[in-house]
Amino acid sequence: MCLAIPGKITKKINSEQAEVLLGGIKKTIRLDLLPDVSKGDYVLIHAGYAITKINAKEANEVNRAWEEIGL
Repeated sequence: MCLAIPGKITKKINSEQAEVLLGGIKKTIRLDLLPDVSKGDYVLIHAGYAITKINAKEANEVNRAWEEIGL
């Protein structure tokens, strides 16, 4: 089982890295598994890597679940 958090891509740095917004914090992540994402896309992030693309509704649901458990 892995724990992943949703992030919104705010800037694609290059084909291997992007800047994402995670709950108000900007982080640089790796895109090795998802090189075709674009600015505005939502992704699930695990260990600094984007592992799958999700839609905004899914991202909001995951964020609400994290908030419910106090994280």
